[in-house]
Amino acid sequence: MLTPSDKALVPFVSVDHMMKLIHHIGLEDMLGGLAAYIEADFKRWESFDKTPRVASHSDKGVIELMPTSDGADYGFKYVNGHPSNTKDGLQTVTAFGLLADVASGYPVLLTEMTLLTALRTAATSALVARLLAPKGAHVMAMIGNGAQSEFQSLAMKAIAGVDEVRLYDIDPAATAKCARNLAGSGLKVVPCDSAEEAMLGAQIITTCTADKQYATILTDNMVGSGVHINAIGGDCPGKTELAPAILHRAGIFVEFPEQTRIEGEIQQLDPHHPVTEIWQVLTGQAQGRSDDRQITLFDSVGFAIEDFSALRFVRDRIEGTDFYLPLDLLADPDDPRDLFGMLQRARG
Repeated sequence: MLTPSDKALVPFVSVDHMMKLIHHIGLEDMLGGLAAYIEADFKRWESFDKTPRVASHSDKGVIELMPTSDGADYGFKYVNGHPSNTKDGLQTVTAFGLLADVASGYPVLLTEMTLLTALRTAATSALVARLLAPKGAHVMAMIGNGAQSEFQSLAMKAIAGVDEVRLYDIDPAATAKCARNLAGSGLKVVPCDSAEEAMLGAQIITTCTADKQYATILTDNMVGSGVHINAIGGDCPGKTELAPAILHRAGIFVEFPEQTRIEGEIQQLDPHHPVTEIWQVLTGQAQGRSDDRQITLFDSVGFAIEDFSALRFVRDRIEGTDFYLPLDLLADPDDPRDLFGMLQRARG
């Protein structure tokens, strides 16, 4: 048996390794660390290749590739979204990702990203809420209590100063699950019987539902002035959560307009409806919240730079640890021009 050389080995972070890494760092500290990497990369937004994700749609869901590069590193994520999977005991979203060195084209990290996507999505939400939510916001309504809800709640606590979450889901079992998982987190957790009840006193409203359809989770009369809406459930064509009238009343903030106009809440609007890009707010090139009564809306669909940031974070944090496996992924013949010879020598 041929022993692979160092050049053949790529660090691989399994689900088990990722869970151990999260607990090693601490969940809230990891959310904060991811937010810091995302903020740093958004502040150098113009240095990145940017393209809407490549999507393959079916009547059951979507499979997507999300690539980007800053010229030094290249990253991509494979991710699916299949809302009906839970009926078969499967995750709605699964993902894995790769980071590579642009100079050589060699991968430097392969990792699970199902957990990591949940973490980076929550970190991005909380980073933006810290920018846009009304001053002193500390209560969040969490509408949709599926796999993302606990991550959103804890990120808002760690990064945006939330100390109370009010939970609602059309499935009471999902709300009970979320409340149980958040017990002992330091958050005041209030299970609610309706979306309207969940929104009582909330300055931040997060919607995160899964059905792949035009839906109205929030109607216009449910949303008063001065709130921040974190809309993360609408993330593909034909899938929305907010009544169009809310969009017309709100200042809308997005990651990458070319993608969000296809996949986000603003797919319901005229293609030239004005929006503000989050990177411009972070760099001071655009205004965030304009006054205490403004409704701000983060129309979040997720963008490849956020995954790139998460991949960089994991690469940096696993160095010198046991939270990865050296994976024999790359061929490394003695003579780079003699790949066939390497194959023949393996015959033994």
